[in-house]
Amino acid sequence: MAFAPMGPEASFFEVLDRHRESLLAALRRGGQEPPSGGSRVASSSEVLVSIENIIQDIITSLARNEAPAFTIDNRSSWENIKFEDSVGLQMVSHCTTRKIKSDSPKSVKKFALILKILSMIYKLVQSNTYATKRDIYYTDSQLFGNQTVVDNIINDISCMLKVSRRSLHILSTSKGLIAGNLRYIEEDGTKVNCTCGATAIAVPSNIQGIRNLVTDAKFVLIVEKDATFQRLLDDNFCNKLSPCIMITGKGVPDLNTRLLVKKLWDTFHVPVFTLVDADPHGIEIMCIYKYGSMSMSFEAHHLTVPAIRWLGLLPSDLKRLNVPKDSLIPLTNRDQMKLDSILRRPYVTRQPFWRKEMEIMADSKMKAEIQALTFLSSDYLSRVYLPNKLKFGGWI
Repeated sequence: MAFAPMGPEASFFEVLDRHRESLLAALRRGGQEPPSGGSRVASSSEVLVSIENIIQDIITSLARNEAPAFTIDNRSSWENIKFEDSVGLQMVSHCTTRKIKSDSPKSVKKFALILKILSMIYKLVQSNTYATKRDIYYTDSQLFGNQTVVDNIINDISCMLKVSRRSLHILSTSKGLIAGNLRYIEEDGTKVNCTCGATAIAVPSNIQGIRNLVTDAKFVLIVEKDATFQRLLDDNFCNKLSPCIMITGKGVPDLNTRLLVKKLWDTFHVPVFTLVDADPHGIEIMCIYKYGSMSMSFEAHHLTVPAIRWLGLLPSDLKRLNVPKDSLIPLTNRDQMKLDSILRRPYVTRQPFWRKEMEIMADSKMKAEIQALTFLSSDYLSRVYLPNKLKFGGWI
């Protein structure tokens, strides 16, 4: 054994172990087909050639007295998205495109910015160096205007070249945290142990580079909010329910947190659960981990974990636990629109229990934060709610 668990007796994990067996059986039935289509990890020479071809097309257009344009897959339309149980949301092979024209007042600046960032990527790949999205923004913050502009262009380039962001030698700054029964070695040889006490470890910025991952964890718990994550750390949850791993993306997860969850699943195939607020925003975040997002659908194979289960906070739990009405919050118009949007998504038809929970929320017109459970006791979440859910299979 790589670790000395201090958690509950082995019988506590019987239902979890059966759940893991069912997940493994489903993988065997599915044949665990390798990813096809979408982005991939390309070699440096392939990326350089792809960029050179794009520049050659621009030169050819100019030689013909034609205005150059970039053709980019449209990542903002559900018409271009298909759903597969084994992958989640991914782009269709022949999707509609949009043109970023160099002779259009509306798009000429974006055309120039794409060209500038392509040039920077070429230099990074050629010199085998790396930069963060933040680094790129600060090379000319006045020109770019804001970080979101850079982020969107990098995603467009990744989609256009059909390669992962890692292949572009661009890293994201991680905001996520991890704690619990896990050790690994980073690309530079640094040994990381996530089991240290009440403090968490920052999610690495280069997930592909970590190696020699070791764990005995029985489950991985994704916690939506940092405040809840820190409270569970303070309650010594990781040790009380050892062996386990706990991760938070601090709200909407960044790319590295999603890549880490995916890597843990691909490496160990232990059950992965989410703990989110019983509100449309929490459900949306859970869906991103499980099925991916429309904007990053071209990288679905590297990011999604369809085996994820919803552990809590379920809308039905609120009535079952007699959470008082003054602990609940009315749905806003924006909440209702978000909930309606999720209910229309293709994967909800495959999740009748999820749909039922969302319909309970819609009918009650109320939502609740995880903190609503503190009305029962300050440590109810870590002492009663989560242990009972995990022991008796209270997930959907």
